[in-house]
Amino acid sequence: MALSSMTGFARSHGASGPYAFEWELKSVNAKGFDLRMRLPPGWDELEAFAKKRAGEVLSRGTVYANLNVKRANAVSTVRVNEEVLTSILKVAGVLAGKIDAVAPSIDGLLAIKGVIEVVEPESNEAEDQAAKAAAAAAFDQALLDLVAMRQREGVTLGQILSQRMDEIERLTKKAEAAPGRKPDAIKARLAEQVAALLESSDRFDPDRLNQEALLIAAKADIREELDRIASHIAQAREMIGKGGPVGRRLDFLAQEFNREVNTCCSKSNDLELTNTGLEMKNVVEQFREQVQNLE
Repeated sequence: MALSSMTGFARSHGASGPYAFEWELKSVNAKGFDLRMRLPPGWDELEAFAKKRAGEVLSRGTVYANLNVKRANAVSTVRVNEEVLTSILKVAGVLAGKIDAVAPSIDGLLAIKGVIEVVEPESNEAEDQAAKAAAAAAFDQALLDLVAMRQREGVTLGQILSQRMDEIERLTKKAEAAPGRKPDAIKARLAEQVAALLESSDRFDPDRLNQEALLIAAKADIREELDRIASHIAQAREMIGKGGPVGRRLDFLAQEFNREVNTCCSKSNDLELTNTGLEMKNVVEQFREQVQNLE
């Protein structure tokens, strides 16, 4: 299964009877999955189908789905509500004998709410149901196109992540070979520091200082951290190769990478090793940023 991005866009068109419709789907990054729909009045029954179908093929990302519908030959007609108009004229006639007022004008009467009615064309239930079924099929097609686009982007992301793993592995080997992390080099630096302390005062116990130096040398060793980084690299490559919705697990792995690299930097007392650790930290951050786009 291929990797999949959480970002994508798809559009589909369709027609049925007097109806023509268009779906637009847009997907963006999110921690979970959410489908947000905007449907025209009378088409709400499509929402349950769309959410069920989208939940079957997507596991992460916020998807915005908009449906635009047009009906051919759907010309609204205007009619006068005779009953309302008659009642208004009757009231106007009664008031005319009681108050001195100008007789109502035609445009004034027509402006009264309820006098003019806009009548929508009658719908055909069979045509409506057929159109909704066709719109559901069009949504399914748009969804498949969206999935395909997310997978194409996922292929690119997989290549980028693999390159980052290669860089981290190269830097791990560089840290492994750094002269400053060799036990002899660490002991030599500590010996120099101990010698300097002994020269400055005769109150230091040489044996105790030697023990402390050995303890510091052991703590300064990053063998364990380098082994864990190598293990994380293997896990990341396995997940990238396997594909599927692995974004959350890779994000957790990126945090583990960052923790180990920070420990290497904190233990380092060698400039070359520190610089290598900082460079690795930058690559890990790049890896984490790309992982945020994965499903």
